[in-house]
Amino acid sequence: MRQTGPVMKPSATPALPDGPIVVRPATIERFDDVGPVINRSCWCQWWRLTAAEYGRSTSASHRAALRDQCAADPVPGVVAYLGDLPVGWCGFGPRSAMRRLERSRTIPAIDGQPVWSIVCFDVRPGYRRRGVANALLAGAIEYADAHGAVGLEAYPTDPGGTRRDATFSYTGFTGMFEAAGFRRVIETASHADRLPRWLMRLDLMRPGEARRVPPHDEPEVAE
Repeated sequence: MRQTGPVMKPSATPALPDGPIVVRPATIERFDDVGPVINRSCWCQWWRLTAAEYGRSTSASHRAALRDQCAADPVPGVVAYLGDLPVGWCGFGPRSAMRRLERSRTIPAIDGQPVWSIVCFDVRPGYRRRGVANALLAGAIEYADAHGAVGLEAYPTDPGGTRRDATFSYTGFTGMFEAAGFRRVIETASHADRLPRWLMRLDLMRPGEARRVPPHDEPEVAE
């Protein structure tokens, strides 16, 4: 996933705090924990604004917008913690609130379902490849499910077993979503790092069916 902060080679891999990865909703009370892990230019506003709106906005206005969104219900994302240390962010929300997506010609809506969109992952430098992104995805699914989403969409790339630049992988990779039960729907005309993004879908509720219950090994979202 996309890393934040200056690019540097750490002298040693950070020691993991004791305990499991805990995923919490990004409420206004936790807003100060978002800054250390999120991209602090975008502040998860790239998909939430139109291209024109984003082009004339600033990082300060993006931060202010995310703060307001964290004060709302539903929240705009979840934060992962190891002990008391915030180590990751996953941004999401109703697709209808993602203004860039709503106008996108490269990632079109495939039907009229009021799905939510998972739009980004940020993992703190030094904590990638430790299960943080998987925990964030599980937490996002559980939160969206609990808040009535009928389904979730994501727009990852398929690296095909190759190593890719983390800067361009912030929407995730297909394998992680497939492991969580998402299915590939269409290969879109949107690209990242010269790879097409896939529109993937996870149905949470169907007419006449009970709401999806996450597997027991998915981390519970702490309130």
